[in-house]
Amino acid sequence: MRFSFRMLILVLSMGFIFSCINEDDKGDVIYKPSARDKELALLKANKYLLKLESQDIDNYVRRHSWNMVSTGSGLRLGIVEKGSGKAIKKGELVRMDYETRLIDGSLVYSSENDGTKSFIVGHGGIESGLEEAVLLMHYGDEANIIIPSHLAFGLLGDQKSIPSHATLIYKVKILNN
Repeated sequence: MRFSFRMLILVLSMGFIFSCINEDDKGDVIYKPSARDKELALLKANKYLLKLESQDIDNYVRRHSWNMVSTGSGLRLGIVEKGSGKAIKKGELVRMDYETRLIDGSLVYSSENDGTKSFIVGHGGIESGLEEAVLLMHYGDEANIIIPSHLAFGLLGDQKSIPSHATLIYKVKILNN
């Protein structure tokens, strides 16, 4: 339901931008928004959508009574069990068992179904939010991670199971190297 409302706000904002071009009886343009006006309207709509998503995430955290820290980017991280390994650094190979869910609880991916996830930190190929979270963790850590859509798959989703503008909930266990 919230997704439909967000898309409605975005569509209405776009409609507002482009409806500002009017002509009088002689066909003269009365007002044509500048590129800056359009940019500001889109920025305002985007900030509104980010605020709604952040509120949804905060509500999810409260409902689940999770103790989480929030980074400046909007990522939420909660260490469930502290590992005994060293801190993870860029350039290192990370292997993890995981479960990826949408904020509504739908399971989309898991290591049980899709195998262990492996990647080299800092080389891309994964959601930027997951990479940000891993850099705050140690080998052996178990954590809950909430990744806002702008740090996950954004506007397009992953073209498979993750829809547009999806907030992702990860449960991960970083495996020792």
